[in-house]
Amino acid sequence: MEENTVSKNFIEQMIDQDLKDGVYDHVQTRFPPEPNGYLHIGHAKSILLNYGLAKEYGGKFNMRFDDTNPTKEKLEFVEAIKEDIKWLGANWEDRLFFASDYFEDMYELAVKLIKKGKAYVCDLTPEEIREYRGTLTEPGKESPYRNRPVEENLELFENMKNGKYADGEKVLRAKIDMASPNINMRDPILYRVARISHHRTGDQWCIYPMYDFAHPIEDALEHITHSICTLEFEDHRPLYDWVVQECEFSEPPRQIEFAKLYLKDTVTGKRYIKRLVEDGIVDGWDDPRLVSISGLRRRGYTPESIQMFVDLCGVSKSQSVVDIAMLEYCIREDLKLKQPRMMAVMDPVKVVIDNYPEGQIEYMDVPNNLENEELGSRKVPFAKELYIERDDFMEEPPRKYFRLFPGNEVRLMNAYFVTCQSYEKDEDGKVTVIHCTYDPETRSGSGFTGRKVKGTIHWVAAPTAKLVTARLYENIVDQEKGMFAEDGTLNLNPNSLVVRDECYVEPALAEAVPGDRFQFVRNGYFCVDSKDSKPGNPVFNRIVSLKSSFKIEKKV
Repeated sequence: MEENTVSKNFIEQMIDQDLKDGVYDHVQTRFPPEPNGYLHIGHAKSILLNYGLAKEYGGKFNMRFDDTNPTKEKLEFVEAIKEDIKWLGANWEDRLFFASDYFEDMYELAVKLIKKGKAYVCDLTPEEIREYRGTLTEPGKESPYRNRPVEENLELFENMKNGKYADGEKVLRAKIDMASPNINMRDPILYRVARISHHRTGDQWCIYPMYDFAHPIEDALEHITHSICTLEFEDHRPLYDWVVQECEFSEPPRQIEFAKLYLKDTVTGKRYIKRLVEDGIVDGWDDPRLVSISGLRRRGYTPESIQMFVDLCGVSKSQSVVDIAMLEYCIREDLKLKQPRMMAVMDPVKVVIDNYPEGQIEYMDVPNNLENEELGSRKVPFAKELYIERDDFMEEPPRKYFRLFPGNEVRLMNAYFVTCQSYEKDEDGKVTVIHCTYDPETRSGSGFTGRKVKGTIHWVAAPTAKLVTARLYENIVDQEKGMFAEDGTLNLNPNSLVVRDECYVEPALAEAVPGDRFQFVRNGYFCVDSKDSKPGNPVFNRIVSLKSSFKIEKKV
């Protein structure tokens, strides 16, 4: 029997080769966020890629916070990131680490580099260092402090550690090559003096390692085999390799870069999200209009839908832009067979069935999901007075309008045929009540075949209806205008949030709890908000509308 060949991405191919050549005998990956903000959909790709590779090769996955820059780090971000990663399903087991766990190791390795003549203390100011660095077309100049004796460097570096110098007065630099065509290799800074309290180590340290020095050491100390990162670190790879080589790690990790996930007309940058939060435009990093992982979770996205999205995006070296419609497609695909289909009226107008018995309540059998019989059915109350959607009635309909209008008969979903007889309006000309009559013989499920109607509309019985709030979300960016205005500010969509405070829903929906998801007939998929809902008084966030023109391209 012929084996099915599974096409592997370029990272899997490199790992296969490393294992075949005996470079490594296992696979260990990691996700190393800086705790300076909340994670977004782009991070989800990296998390699921790293975790997925470890799982695929029977290896291990580490969770590590790269907390080497205490100026921007907060414990709030640490906890939020942990919650996001757990929710996505990436399990680090007992391997939760912090870069700050290794501050002592990093210091000792810096001393080792000094002793080898590979690092020196430099007194140039930040401006002078920039000036000496050169440009992309011109080589840099050597620092006048580059050839200090080893003993002097050791003493100065210890003095830096002991707090004898002001912030920015001295730095430790790698001694590599000021004429390198790669600017990152022109004696990069390894340590700087910074009197900043750290969220874990307090005031124990007044010098902190730079990311490019710390990161390869962290990977090596944790026995990471494949350090997978995004393409902007490609030019940093020679420095990564230099650090692990000069620090003499016996099994140095290998850095591999892949293309970032870019979503069209979508805010993912931390500084933009931070500004939206600080300016009160959104109600926090978990606002459902954001593509932060916590925002997507609050809106009602599932881990499965995000995994599907990441799989569809694929892994490559070439940058590409993905339409947000693909993410919406994934949540629709995930929910369509899982969630019950309920009736909710977003913009209500009252219907009175004049010939229906006063005070009578009937219970209609309603299937929970027409595409999945396993979800069973439920009983929904029906009464003389109902609510329907305002746009399901027109006084003077256009051609091919098959819903309710004077003289027209429609089916009330899972109930009876009704015919519009008249309607009432207020002094502003707004329709307030629609009067109908019903045909008792047409009850749904009765087998009635006497005549057919073209329109079916959903409804909620007024006596048992529950009043709730629903929030209808759109992209926070005005997609017609594009992401940015001429002055560099975001083009905000004024309709990114529409709040409907007068929604009537089936009584069962009043008992929904945060995280419960439903399909509301014709209105979309909704999720109970985790922040503003109260027992018996849920707030519903629209996850996504029901239809889209987006289609997955079939591979030939």
